[in-house]
Amino acid sequence: MADEKSLSGLTEEEAQEFHGIFTQSMTGFIGVATFAHLLAWLWRPWL
Repeated sequence: MADEKSLSGLTEEEAQEFHGIFTQSMTGFIGVATFAHLLAWLWRPWL
């Protein structure tokens, strides 16, 4: 039973690994986007 797959076809361990990678990737993307917006605002403030 420990090797049961969910509707996504992933085991519990695979789902945990995917979630960790997804979370790190999303955090990195948001960090880069925030930094790019900060640089754009310093260059030409829009407020």
